[in-house]
Amino acid sequence: MKTGKKILLLGSLIIFISSCVSLKEFNETKDRLTTENEQLKRNKMDLEAANAELKSRVEQLNSQNKELRSQLEEALYDLNVQKQSNSALQKDVDDLQKQMEALNSGSSAEIEKLLAELQEARGDLNSREDKLRAAEKELEERNAKLIELQNILAQQEQAVQDLKKKVMDALVGFNNNGLTVHEKNGKVYVSLEEKLLFKTGQWDVDPKGQQALKELSNVLAQNPDINIMVEGHTDDVPMHGSGAVKDNWDLSVMRATAVTKILTQNKQIDPKRIIAAGRSEYLPLSPDKTAEGRQMNRRTEIILTPNLDELLEIIDMN
Repeated sequence: MKTGKKILLLGSLIIFISSCVSLKEFNETKDRLTTENEQLKRNKMDLEAANAELKSRVEQLNSQNKELRSQLEEALYDLNVQKQSNSALQKDVDDLQKQMEALNSGSSAEIEKLLAELQEARGDLNSREDKLRAAEKELEERNAKLIELQNILAQQEQAVQDLKKKVMDALVGFNNNGLTVHEKNGKVYVSLEEKLLFKTGQWDVDPKGQQALKELSNVLAQNPDINIMVEGHTDDVPMHGSGAVKDNWDLSVMRATAVTKILTQNKQIDPKRIIAAGRSEYLPLSPDKTAEGRQMNRRTEIILTPNLDELLEIIDMN
């Protein structure tokens, strides 16, 4: 009887110790996830500020390009008018010269008057020619700047198209299997459906999704001038979690972070190039409240943007 009590007491002690260890691990995991969640929310605010600034700079670029074209057309018109005016003035000078030659036998007073008029006309012509040369120089500078801007815009567009092709070639095995690649507003969007990456309500990336992300990371490693943004998106069905992930905001952030961590396993990718952000349910692809519509909205988007520093430098120079 005493032996049975000892065994019962020993078993209770083992169960108690195991429970303590599990609770400690749970608390440590919860604290770590809470800290990461707060950091990612701060990253989200930084991302939104950076995105707003980039949009402003791009709008400034488009406005600058439009204004430069308008100024170029106006300068060309003024230049043609100036040339016509100079031609007319030169004709007047020639006429005065002829009149002076015809009056060589006339009175000295008439000749002096004619000489004064001729001198004034020549001075006016020289002044206009100086202005014309300055206008031509300014026109050449504006035209060179416009050509430079157009060339860089063309290079950026070609870079986007080349990047899109590289991404599609690298992920060809995943096309029509939960992954799409498209170009929009000078950026390449790699959209991965939830079924390719995660189980419902989870943020651990499935093996097949990990393989797709590793293939993509190889392309990104070979294109160091590309900035990377990872966005997590959910549907509008509320999530009521009790742990570190309590709602759709938390879930979208954790999924974006999980994808980012897999991409940065490639040591050739500088983590400074990547921003991870959660968008929750607020940027849906489909407004439908159907199962199909909500499935479309549950996705992770990897947005690839060419470096615009060279374009922004041209804007600042103007």
